[in-house]
Amino acid sequence: MSPSLAASLAGSHPSPPSRGLPALAAIIAELASNQPLEERVARSLESLRVVLGVPECAIWLHSRDGLVRSWGAGDPIITATQVHARLAHPEPVQDSVLVVGIGSGDGQAGALTMRLTHELNDEESLLVTAVANLLGPELAHAAKNRQLEDEVEARTAEINRERIFTEKIIDSLPLGLYVIDREYRIQAWNRKRETGMQGVSREEAIGRTIFEILHRQPPEMLRREFDDVFTTGRIQEYQMESLATGELRTYRITKIPMRLGDSAVTHVITIGEDVTDWKEAQQRFAQAEKLAAIGQLAAGVMHEINNPLATIAACAESLGFKLEDVKKAGSAIPTDANEYLQIIDNEVSRCKQIVDGLLDFSRPKQALKERVSPNDVIERTLLLLKHHVRFKRLTVITELDADLARVPQANNEQLVQVFMALLLNAMDAVGDRGQITIRTRRGTTPDEGVIAEVIDQGHGIARSELSKIFEPFYTTKAPGRGTGLGLSICYGIIQEHGGRIEVDSALGQGSTFRVLLPTVERR
Repeated sequence: MSPSLAASLAGSHPSPPSRGLPALAAIIAELASNQPLEERVARSLESLRVVLGVPECAIWLHSRDGLVRSWGAGDPIITATQVHARLAHPEPVQDSVLVVGIGSGDGQAGALTMRLTHELNDEESLLVTAVANLLGPELAHAAKNRQLEDEVEARTAEINRERIFTEKIIDSLPLGLYVIDREYRIQAWNRKRETGMQGVSREEAIGRTIFEILHRQPPEMLRREFDDVFTTGRIQEYQMESLATGELRTYRITKIPMRLGDSAVTHVITIGEDVTDWKEAQQRFAQAEKLAAIGQLAAGVMHEINNPLATIAACAESLGFKLEDVKKAGSAIPTDANEYLQIIDNEVSRCKQIVDGLLDFSRPKQALKERVSPNDVIERTLLLLKHHVRFKRLTVITELDADLARVPQANNEQLVQVFMALLLNAMDAVGDRGQITIRTRRGTTPDEGVIAEVIDQGHGIARSELSKIFEPFYTTKAPGRGTGLGLSICYGIIQEHGGRIEVDSALGQGSTFRVLLPTVERR
């Protein structure tokens, strides 16, 4: 400090009486109190400012953004530039700003600053230095606490981000997923479980027992399934069917053991997946494989069957001629001989029909393909059937979409054969006084651009038989009423047209046969 400034300060503020030790004792007591660090430091600075009679007393700390005024008493006039300059080049006081470094265990934590109005005497200087030394450990400890808090906060934020990311992954899965503990209480419940007709919100599910949420399922069965996983530690997988959505859907349920440590199973993860479409695709694939195998079998034996049938028919015909000759010669013949020959002839004809059906099934004829209107095919089929005696007794309702697209590559005769078979089957199902509806509508994609349905209100088909009705020789009709080849041939024709045929049926509720054909050119 310059002599003139010292004289000026000394003249305006004579040195106060000795109060250094009492002030230091008070500050030590303040810093040792149980109050939060912020309050202790703030009160200590205010005490120091009052004792020294200075207008400003503050603590500046090093931070990522440089020196920052962290605590202060009095009006903040001192700048960071002044503090930085004093710390970088400690010099005797040249103006009214005093900067005293505050040390820490591994360097300098910051500085104690004040704006002077008079020159400090020795006792006051010692007081300032002592306070700076007392603040060093406190600030170092606070800095470590802040660093630890920052690390904890950063780690917590990282854990939260990972948790949210994991939850997003689980919620994005097209699967219903939940987790229970050994008390059968729900610990996780993903978004898929919240949607749908049976959806339950996550807030409602978490913490409750699975028996309270899945109350439609027998609790004994659920408990047994979970206990099996808890006990054996093995993954359990099974399928179930449900009408909860209004239509019959198939779900694959998988229960997976989960361990939080190396001990026993602590949780069970349950995953539910709608596999209705997959199962239907598998059934169609299996059906196609069976049909292909039957076709190969039919192709191998059909000629061998035709040969003995031709021989039997020829022998029966010859025997008939011989009987006629015997009769003309005046000899008596058994009264039932002609009846037996007629039976032989009828049964040979029926066997030939079966063989011809197998021929059509195993080796589809390469028919002419052209653009065909499904509505025209159905109208032609109905025209052919109107002369059928039993068909005249039925009520037939037609609901044909006038804007239906044409099938670009189809054979009119083969499609008539398909709808003829479906309508005759419907006629057999409803009896003599039933109702049949035939409907056409547009599909949702070009690959399934045309949908034609034959709907009856007949006796229906048992679910156990639905997977078999397209198999050759399988029929639900009474003995002698059908060969079991009609639907197999229909299946082959529609498949050869690039489409597929489906059936929905239940006992006592009738049946719906659905033909889906493409409206897009196939290469």
